[in-house]
Amino acid sequence: MNSGDAGRTQALPLVADGVAKTYAQARRRVSVLERVDLRVRPGERVGIVGRSGAGKSTLLHILAGLSDPDRGTVTVLGKPLGAAGPAARARLRNQRMGFVYQFHHLLPEFSALENVAMPLLVGGVGFAQAAARARELLARVELAERETHRPHQLSGGERQRVAVARALAPSPAIVLADEPTGNLDRQSAEGVMALLAELGETTGAAFVIVTHDPEVATHVHRTLALVDGVLAPVVPPSAPAVAS
Repeated sequence: MNSGDAGRTQALPLVADGVAKTYAQARRRVSVLERVDLRVRPGERVGIVGRSGAGKSTLLHILAGLSDPDRGTVTVLGKPLGAAGPAARARLRNQRMGFVYQFHHLLPEFSALENVAMPLLVGGVGFAQAAARARELLARVELAERETHRPHQLSGGERQRVAVARALAPSPAIVLADEPTGNLDRQSAEGVMALLAELGETTGAAFVIVTHDPEVATHVHRTLALVDGVLAPVVPPSAPAVAS
């Protein structure tokens, strides 16, 4: 890689080069990821589809630095995850990455506002500042009037919107979403995907969205299929343009 390529790579929120992962199963080795190459630009939304067991969640764990590849490298904002220790990875996840899961994973004993503020509080931000940021985000996901409600007092779609707001609390460069609409009805799922697209446009955050939902193609800039351990492009019927 020449110096110009290195400079462009460092500007990208997320880069994966030649990522491979194999697991031991009984007495044999099972290859889940053969060679995954991925570059995500600022503000870009990338959908990743594939059958159950194809390795999508494994890939997300590696991209988040929660698991190490057997081969290959992952770079977040120019920082190689393989060279970072557990504490450095945790700081990077807390400060520059956001996460949305199929199950919202909201803390049941805390209000919507407290849940959204939690990543900031964990990162050492004072409560007043964290709460102000949480209120701003809850307003953006149209839940300003629900900030004092606990998760059990919210609908499924509302809980997932709180989870989206929480993911954006630290102003991340990259958001990793694992089946974010998997537990929602069609109307709520459509609302969450539209929200992710809107927030991606307004915040400049990049999104990698793993999903079984075929409708994801209408809300991302490009869709990739994980097949036999390799990512291959899928051409959607129509896709929004992303600024270069």
